[in-house]
Amino acid sequence: MNSLDWAVLIGYFGVMVAIGVWSHKRVDDVSDFFTAGGKMPWWLSGISHHMSGYSAVMFTGYAGIAYQYGITSYVTWSFPIAIGIAIGARLFAGRLNRLRSRLGVASPLEYLKARYNLPTQQALAWSGVLLKIVDVGAKWAAIATLLSVFTGMSLNQGILLTGLITGVYCTVGGLWADALTELGQFVIQLLAGVAMLVTVLGELGGFSSLWTVWDKLPDSHTQPTVGPYTLTFLLAYLFIKTFEYSGGMWNQAQRFMATASPRQAKRSARLSALLWFIWPAVLFFPMWVAPLLVKTQKPDASDSYALLTERLLPHGLLGLVIVGFFSHTMAMCSSDANAISAVFTRDIAPALSARARAWSHRAGLLAARLSTVAFLALSMAIATQVNSPSFKDIITV
Repeated sequence: MNSLDWAVLIGYFGVMVAIGVWSHKRVDDVSDFFTAGGKMPWWLSGISHHMSGYSAVMFTGYAGIAYQYGITSYVTWSFPIAIGIAIGARLFAGRLNRLRSRLGVASPLEYLKARYNLPTQQALAWSGVLLKIVDVGAKWAAIATLLSVFTGMSLNQGILLTGLITGVYCTVGGLWADALTELGQFVIQLLAGVAMLVTVLGELGGFSSLWTVWDKLPDSHTQPTVGPYTLTFLLAYLFIKTFEYSGGMWNQAQRFMATASPRQAKRSARLSALLWFIWPAVLFFPMWVAPLLVKTQKPDASDSYALLTERLLPHGLLGLVIVGFFSHTMAMCSSDANAISAVFTRDIAPALSARARAWSHRAGLLAARLSTVAFLALSMAIATQVNSPSFKDIITV
């Protein structure tokens, strides 16, 4: 990176913080903080749902899978997610919205106490919080790995930098800040992804290489299921992701709850499904053809996309692509932090303390922000250990 790349990166961080500060004015209570008061437009909810669904693991772990196995990285990952969300648009999105619009629910798990009982709600709340601390820790580690390739920063410095900036905007602005920054991040990723695709096509001989390049790659690159990614894996993944991206992943449920009506929630889900169907294929193509352009240094090929970026892109565009890496990770981590905060504030704390059940609007909002900070800090602490022998690597975690 040179000064131009750094200017792009610092400018991006500045805009994210500014959005958080602006969003602060729209947050008056926990409903605004966790579900945007039910005022989020369906198209913003759909883009936010899409962006909060994947992270820099796309450009490390999944880039390695694309480098080694080809199109199976799309067929067994983003394609079943698109199908699952489309199913969820019909079955679940409207129901999740009605939890907020009719019952006043502000947390993805708040209804479980009434629908089943307190132990059911608490079992899912505690297990989900503990799981997400580790899950988000892996994502901080992924972005810090990329940052270290380009800047020479240590992993811990990269984790601290991205965690602090994410913490600022998602703590002060809540779900509004998350969604608006995800919109900006989507635009950035759109520019960066198209720039990378055009550059790679130019390197391979032009637009016609979209269909002529496959003869130069291993035969396995065009097989939809290959290696450990079998048909059984695909079907299991489709089953899991149908529920996960339709509300089982709490931050995704919040996007449907934040729209004005069940009809808008369904439109939001359909937009997200369409984006999952199209956009990952654009991002994956450079990864599929990367064996023709770079030789990886890591056994799992998780450095392939970073090496491709370093080799092909001029300064300025390099900074933009790096910002694209950040955009996905910060989108997912900030939305997860908001969802975890909702579950802690609305589900866990009231079950532990009678005082929490009597919180005022102001006290509840303060608790929401403090629990967001605590979650981010714990996940960052886990991130510093992801590359230790006990964790092995990011995909394993």
